[in-house]
Amino acid sequence: MKREKAIVVFSGGQDSTTCLYWAKKEYEEVIALTFDYGQRHRIELNCASRVAGLAQVPHVILPINTFENLSGNSLIDAGMKIPESIADGEIPNTFVPARNLIFLSFAAAFAYQNQSKTIVTGVSQADGGNYPDCRKDTIKALETAISLGLDSAIDIQIPLIYMSKADTVKIAAECGAMEALAYSHTCYQGMIPPCMNCPSCLLRQQGFEEAGMEDPLVARLKKQK
Repeated sequence: MKREKAIVVFSGGQDSTTCLYWAKKEYEEVIALTFDYGQRHRIELNCASRVAGLAQVPHVILPINTFENLSGNSLIDAGMKIPESIADGEIPNTFVPARNLIFLSFAAAFAYQNQSKTIVTGVSQADGGNYPDCRKDTIKALETAISLGLDSAIDIQIPLIYMSKADTVKIAAECGAMEALAYSHTCYQGMIPPCMNCPSCLLRQQGFEEAGMEDPLVARLKKQK
């Protein structure tokens, strides 16, 4: 039996698209919640809207402009270079400090106002282990704090937390997300076709190769040539 309602923190990327379709299988009602936080690649917002439309779920975009004033990371500051590789244990300049903490706090407020007790987010320690706000301990501590602060139990679901990228590809296939993944956006450089050189592109490519499947985004772009 499906559970009642879930709010999916939704960027329009590979993992959040997979989580959106996972939530559609698990919950009666799903809302995709996207944050306009001043990200340098506005294409993310367009992709999020396109994928939410394909998934046939309500899509809400909330503005958060404070990150622009904080800057100091390459996902917001166009003057900073995107790293070509990330060393083990290194926190790269693509890390937006406290982004997930703030997103989840706003998502909890949105969930509270929309009579939902569940938030779904696509964080993963397998490919985001260098980001401290993508770790299970961080998410579960925040879950406790939010529940106390709202005086209402909030469940933050993290279905991909220990999965490899290949495993998330398989989950996406099982959940019927492949068509939507053809319109998702992952590239740190904000390019379509994707640059295939940044860490995010390489990780996505590796995941599909290890899963033995063709990336629907790559397949779609090939057909358009």
